[in-house]
Amino acid sequence: MRVLTLMDASFNVGETLTITGVPKPNAKNFIVNICSSDSDIALHVNPRFNHNDDIRKVVFNSCQGGTWGKWSYGQSFPFEEGKEFEISIEFKSAEFLVILPDDSVSRFPNRLGAEIYPMIFVDEDVRITSFKIK
Repeated sequence: MRVLTLMDASFNVGETLTITGVPKPNAKNFIVNICSSDSDIALHVNPRFNHNDDIRKVVFNSCQGGTWGKWSYGQSFPFEEGKEFEISIEFKSAEFLVILPDDSVSRFPNRLGAEIYPMIFVDEDVRITSFKIK
């Protein structure tokens, strides 16, 4: 069961998605996906405490037709188990700007090229306390 599922969310170019949450105790990872469908993920943000051989890394990718693209990594890991965080994602037409809790910014290309993404999923070891698009 997903932590949060938004269908028909309508995340549009020019908008910012802000998610506030708390990683669960003994968290392995959590996921924020911005999608056009289950198999087409425009932005996969995956803070990994200890998951898939990655320790304290933030991983970014996209998935098209079920096939993952090239993985990229953030510069920092500003997350702690049990400590509230805020992630902001600014949607530009050519890229996403992901602002992490330490104000570091990671740029990720809009590989799918859409101007509206109707689905947003949050999953794994996290509790969401606030969610807004504006």
